[in-house]
Amino acid sequence: MIAKEILNQLGNNKFLTMTGAKNLLAHEAGLSFKLPARFAKDNINYVKITLNSLDLYDIEYGQVKGFEYKVKKTTDSIYNDMLVRDFETTTGLNTSL
Repeated sequence: MIAKEILNQLGNNKFLTMTGAKNLLAHEAGLSFKLPARFAKDNINYVKITLNSLDLYDIEYGQVKGFEYKVKKTTDSIYNDMLVRDFETTTGLNTSL
């Protein structure tokens, strides 16, 4: 399952504990989850990570506010070992101690 592998690459339970990620949703080619916006940079409170056709990851960082959704940043075609660094740099949240 792709979503489970993405969560493992992010740090699994340590990631969930450190970031406050919740409402995890596995979709056909990836994983999405909500973040507590008050802790993340630029009020990012939604992240969607998708495995693309090149076997690399695309990440969409956004803000959900009421019934509106606004994309704050996208990162395209990164390797699995770059997921954590991109997430930490974009959100300002640490994924481990």
